[in-house]
Amino acid sequence: MDFEEFELQKLFGHEAAEDEDPERLREYYFKGKTYAQVVNDLPLRIVVGHKGVGKSALFQVAINEESLKNRLTLLIRPNDIVDIGEDSDDFLKMIRDWKTGINEIIAKKALTSFGMLYDGWRGKLNQYGGAALDFLSSTIKQDKADLTPAKQAILKDFLQHQKISVYIDDLDRGWQGRKHDIQRISALLNAIRDISTENRGIYFRISLRSDVYYLARTSDESTDKTEGSVIWFSWSNHEILALLSKRIDSYFGGKVTEAEFLEKHQSQMMHYLSPIIEEKFSGKGHWQDAPMYRVLMSLIRKRPRDLVKLLTLAGREAKSKNSTVITTRNLEAVFEEYSQGRLQDTINEYRSELPTIERLILGMRPTKAQRKLGQGYIYTTDLLLKKLKGIEEQGKFRWANSGLIQTQELAAFLFKINFITARKATAAGIDRKYFEENRYLSNKFVDFGYDWEVHPAYRWALQPEDPMQIFNELELSAP
Repeated sequence: MDFEEFELQKLFGHEAAEDEDPERLREYYFKGKTYAQVVNDLPLRIVVGHKGVGKSALFQVAINEESLKNRLTLLIRPNDIVDIGEDSDDFLKMIRDWKTGINEIIAKKALTSFGMLYDGWRGKLNQYGGAALDFLSSTIKQDKADLTPAKQAILKDFLQHQKISVYIDDLDRGWQGRKHDIQRISALLNAIRDISTENRGIYFRISLRSDVYYLARTSDESTDKTEGSVIWFSWSNHEILALLSKRIDSYFGGKVTEAEFLEKHQSQMMHYLSPIIEEKFSGKGHWQDAPMYRVLMSLIRKRPRDLVKLLTLAGREAKSKNSTVITTRNLEAVFEEYSQGRLQDTINEYRSELPTIERLILGMRPTKAQRKLGQGYIYTTDLLLKKLKGIEEQGKFRWANSGLIQTQELAAFLFKINFITARKATAAGIDRKYFEENRYLSNKFVDFGYDWEVHPAYRWALQPEDPMQIFNELELSAP
């Protein structure tokens, strides 16, 4: 490997799925268990997950596959809906505006896709009470000779089955977490639920960042009606390693399936990584001579994008050192940059919920006394709460949309955003327990009987002056 930028992107994938080459995305995409939960003929699917788990990639692949099956599919992005619900603070009127706006977007995009958009279409839509499906069924005719065969097949399928899949993605763009922003998202969820109920042939799939959904869910009791449609998008480390193995295998022309990778032990999957990265970590500390896959899995926050970022940085470093594989030294050279990026990602992602999150996170830096004792990142419950109370002495924290935050709520917040994880030492390594998504709506701090630790992904950013001590303290996650 020479790790040119073009090859790095082909090898590991693009950070943003919408910018990925569609053919390459289809080659390497790993569907996982969530895909089938989302892509089906249920009227409403709300995909919720942290930034970087692959929501947009799932939508891109699903849109392509449904189109290949001749399903009419439409993608709605923030630019399409930028003005809907902006001019009102009346919640019921906001829902009505969203219903009107979404129906108009569906009608316009469908007509445009078949080259049938005409002056006065909006007036005729109103004659059907704004119901996009009824309007399209009566308006679209199979007499367009200039359509491609693929478009003709989609048109024929629509006229026969009257089904449309509508994907709404990237709604967190420009999200600020203001009361009006939260109202708009809540009104949108209510509106698409109403539309899918009134138009049985329209299937909505909407993606929301977890913090956006959390604020909408906890501020509007009507969203409990959509809770049954929520799919939490998450990965295990085993699945992420299988995902990486498939990307590398497909880059070299391999045809191993997702199911086959999932059946393999992680040590077997490492063989697929060996053409591009050393098999063992040759540095010092607890990681010395450890299998490289365990090092990689210890550094990511169960988000595929973390792995793409880490390996892309290491690949660039390998290129600068004329190395044909990613070495331990290449990884060590980029740990601080990788860690700084994950810290900034977290601040950006959750600032809308806790405006002073940066003070909280940077306050978790170990003190000189803690560093001297090697106690900077691992806490019992009592020590964690003591640490947080010390940070609170500089000023109490407040949620963006409510009052003061209690110390235990701060601990729950750090766990929720995966800044800290629960940990327990086992014979196989450290068992790191992440916040369970089905508890996401609770701000209560739950003691699992585990200790707590700052996630390894953040440590070089919190302690750049002594990286060797980090290696001496870090222990590997259990396989």
